[in-house]
Amino acid sequence: MKGARLSPEVSLGLVQTHCSSDPRENLRRTVAEVESVAKQGARIICTQELFRSEYFCQSENHDNFKLAEAIPGPSTRAFQTVARKKKVVIIASLFEKRAPGVYHNTAVIIDADGKLLGRYRKMHIPDDPLFYEKFYFTPGDLGFRVWQTRYAKIGVLICWDQWYPEAARLMALQGAEILFYPTAIGWMPSEKKEWGARQHDSWETIQRSHAIANGCYVAAVNRVGLEKPCGGDGIEFWGQSFVAGTSGEVLARAAVKREQNLIVPVDLSQLDTTRTNWPFLRDRRIDAYGDLTCRLVD
Repeated sequence: MKGARLSPEVSLGLVQTHCSSDPRENLRRTVAEVESVAKQGARIICTQELFRSEYFCQSENHDNFKLAEAIPGPSTRAFQTVARKKKVVIIASLFEKRAPGVYHNTAVIIDADGKLLGRYRKMHIPDDPLFYEKFYFTPGDLGFRVWQTRYAKIGVLICWDQWYPEAARLMALQGAEILFYPTAIGWMPSEKKEWGARQHDSWETIQRSHAIANGCYVAAVNRVGLEKPCGGDGIEFWGQSFVAGTSGEVLARAAVKREQNLIVPVDLSQLDTTRTNWPFLRDRRIDAYGDLTCRLVD
């Protein structure tokens, strides 16, 4: 039957790469890496955040809006071709030009027949030193959704979204079996010695906690390398893409300082076992959570 799951076992592919200042070259290389991990057996493949360029949000520069593209557009079509050819699901992170003056940080979800299932627009937009995303991105307006792909029901969130348990929970409540987080996060070199280990530990821990609280798999895909698109010290992206199991255990973790693709087999039948033994979804007090819609509770 069309759309039916073929097996409870599926291999995830995480593509962790360096990025150059050449968008065409970044697209070419990422497409090649996606094809490579597909050849090695990965069935659901995710890119890192905004892979087509260096992380341009380190400065507020109107010229960077030229990096955006329409969806569907050239990148979407390139991945649709690969998905159809290799029979893989692809999550690709793009800088979307929706209309003049309206841009989003967007992930497209492409099924194994090449169909564009939909898109997720980043909901939580940061504004920190060297992460000036509010200058570029309109907050997402499509909400938190999940998609039934050929191989699994998946949810997609982007980078800063990974700190918010509400987002992960809403996708789990819709049946997400795997949460994917395309990411661009790293150290400011001046802070690394004092804060680096703590920052990375917090980043990994919060996402592992989403796996535990929701009894699902979590896959975070980060970039790697030092990028200085606007001069200064830049950002040293810390790599370490990883997949967490349904109890939060790290199943695989990529390197810190080099490009590396992860191919990680997961067993989706494990969700039932985990959620039966840790029935967090059963015991939620949904009658008592109304204040979650408030900014603060006085």
